[in-house]
Amino acid sequence: MAEARRPTIRDVAAAAGVSKSLVSLHYSGGGVSEERRARIVEAAERLGFRPNLTARALSASDGGFTGVLVADLGHSVFAEVVDAARAALARSGRAALLTSAMLPDADGVPRLDERALAIFGDLRPRSVLVVGSIPDLAALAGLVSGTPIVVASAASEGADVAATVRSDDVAGIRMAVDHLVSRGHRRIAHIGGRGGAVATRRAEAFAAALSAHGLEAQVAPSDFTEEGGHAAARSLLAEGRQAPTAVVAANDLAAVGALAAATATGAALAVTGYDDSRIARLPQVSLTSVDPRNAEIGAAAAERILAVEAGTEPPAETLVAPRLVVRSTTPPA
Repeated sequence: MAEARRPTIRDVAAAAGVSKSLVSLHYSGGGVSEERRARIVEAAERLGFRPNLTARALSASDGGFTGVLVADLGHSVFAEVVDAARAALARSGRAALLTSAMLPDADGVPRLDERALAIFGDLRPRSVLVVGSIPDLAALAGLVSGTPIVVASAASEGADVAATVRSDDVAGIRMAVDHLVSRGHRRIAHIGGRGGAVATRRAEAFAAALSAHGLEAQVAPSDFTEEGGHAAARSLLAEGRQAPTAVVAANDLAAVGALAAATATGAALAVTGYDDSRIARLPQVSLTSVDPRNAEIGAAAAERILAVEAGTEPPAETLVAPRLVVRSTTPPA
């Protein structure tokens, strides 16, 4: 029995009552009227047509898709940003191809996955969306030379990118500090400062916020991990009567580590996080956290990508205003 022939772009054009070139234009991300786009999509679905993106990428000036590179695929915050960005791109008829930009080395330290990114670059994405902090962003820019890059939920850290969309870290940290001060806390420490530009910026914002209240800032070095937050909190709580009554953590994972340390030592410690991640919303955790508005960040990043491709110059940096979500981990002093 002969194998059924796969539908072609000509079949879709005939079924939709449009030209082959118009169908090709639609699948390459070009401007097609909404009425004709709907006819093309309906015909393609009815025929079971799927464009060969790889073949088109190798034969065209670009692959007609947006590459999405994520610093950490396991981070729920980044997943929210990616989902919002992909939804916005899909509404504009744009396909997106997702992969992790990082790969753990033999010691478990995340490194830029140059082999995977080289393959990614060979497919010639029309644009690249980077979600999260990548240690060597400049090297990434070299691998996809000539392709516009937009960064979401991180800083560009000196790399040549088209635009950056991120949370207003200064405003978010200030909200957390103001909240703790309003609850009567005066000995407030920060857990963070390690892990790149975002960590540094949040530590600096904490020091400025404490100074504005006439309080002395104390920083316990930590990265963005639960283990780092636990170790930093234990060192703070070991100070006895001079130990802080409240902690502003650089993110939710470090905050969870601080809560675990407080529970283990029997200390009363108010804790805030940053990200309003899924773990913060768990009833068993109920963590007061800064919500960076990840969906807004993702949608805005997609808008910047489409603007760059259309030949317009978007703002170099967009700061999305966060909000503080108060839960049970910040009782009064």
